[in-house]
Amino acid sequence: MMTTAITNGDIILEFSYLLSAIFFVVGLKLLSNPETARRGNLWAASGMLLAMITTIVLHRNADGESIRVANLVIILGAIVLGGIFGALVARRIKMTAMPQLVSIFNASGGAASALVALIEFSNPENESALVTLLGLVIGSIAFSGSMIAYGKLDGRIKDLFSRWLTYVNLLILAGILFLLVLVLVSGMPFETKQTLVYVLLAVSLVYGVSFVMPIGGADMPVVISLLNSFTGIAAAMAGFIYQNQAMILGGIFVGAAGMILTLLMCKAMNRSLINVIIGAFGGGGAGVDREKGIVKEISVTDAAVMLNYSSRVVIVPGYGLAVAQAQHICSEMDQLLEANGVEVKYAIHPVAGRMPGHMNVLLAEADVPYEKLVEMDEINPDMPKTDVVVVIGANDVVNPAALDDPSSPIYGMPIIKVHEAKNVIVMKRGMGKGYAAIENYLFYADNTRMLFGNAKDSLQKLVTEIKAL
Repeated sequence: MMTTAITNGDIILEFSYLLSAIFFVVGLKLLSNPETARRGNLWAASGMLLAMITTIVLHRNADGESIRVANLVIILGAIVLGGIFGALVARRIKMTAMPQLVSIFNASGGAASALVALIEFSNPENESALVTLLGLVIGSIAFSGSMIAYGKLDGRIKDLFSRWLTYVNLLILAGILFLLVLVLVSGMPFETKQTLVYVLLAVSLVYGVSFVMPIGGADMPVVISLLNSFTGIAAAMAGFIYQNQAMILGGIFVGAAGMILTLLMCKAMNRSLINVIIGAFGGGGAGVDREKGIVKEISVTDAAVMLNYSSRVVIVPGYGLAVAQAQHICSEMDQLLEANGVEVKYAIHPVAGRMPGHMNVLLAEADVPYEKLVEMDEINPDMPKTDVVVVIGANDVVNPAALDDPSSPIYGMPIIKVHEAKNVIVMKRGMGKGYAAIENYLFYADNTRMLFGNAKDSLQKLVTEIKAL
């Protein structure tokens, strides 16, 4: 009777993991569209909740014993504390800090997987030494790399770019591979292997730091996506250690989705993943020194008149829009213009902001209809017939140096071709350079006018002026 009960329980548990995986797939599919993203999160969360509940209720160890009461208290306590902390963070986090939050999530997932691998390496019942060590390495890199990414996105850590750092990273990577092979194939005593595992952990953490330190500028969204993929792969490794189908499938989904997104973003930037990792984009180059020209300012009144009496207006949002928390007032201006017969679209660059899809999320929060968000490749052919382009806080993604300056670090990166529009209004606090620290000669073009000031304040004044017309 006992064997039958255990077998039935195992079957139900495995089936719940399969059902959880289906929930994950549906959630990922719904997350691909801002209009269904909220439901996608609920589907994915439901899948994870199902996996946790069935594991707690139905899991049995090799002796057929269920989870001990003491362990159950610890597990439930951790779930409750983590749930409360996550809910508080989710409610209080600002949209400007969303990339930092994603980095923290990546770091947490990597750290959890690395700790699982570190603990399970000493478990005599663990028969997956290679998988355990890979989980340790990948999880450690994801943790330390994500923490550095968080520091960079939050302005606490500066880029450290030097050609010699590339060779240092390659040397550290070779050291990691050497330690992996040494622990796996050598006949040294277990105590010695365990010491080497701690060395492997330390070296992997160092590599995560040195790997992310040189990367900045428009490559940061790519790195965040790549680290997210690492976290998923590390979670899958932990799943293989425990032979847990939910962890394996969930980790594979996250790892695959993160890697696909990384490669798509690299394609959008016309760069290879190796070039992103080794090339260290942004922060260092200045491009060709050429005559800047004269900066021409525009008053709020003139800008309002220009916008109100246009036929077609395109808004290009950037990180400055997020910093100013100006998405709602921008949406209000958009609605006013459309009420006056102006066609308004938003041009979205794949790497605008600090993480993949940052601008889409920001504008969705302001209830901007999804169909008004137009990707770069679709909007560029319409630029020459656009009356006014309003650039709000964007810099590198509209910089013509990517097209005409071979010495520029962003040369070859596709941009939104706002310089081809009839008129361009650039909203910035000042003439500071963008995240990639590169001069933008768009600001000196004949068809460009600068509207200086905080984006939210400037948009509010524009809205007031448009209402008065």
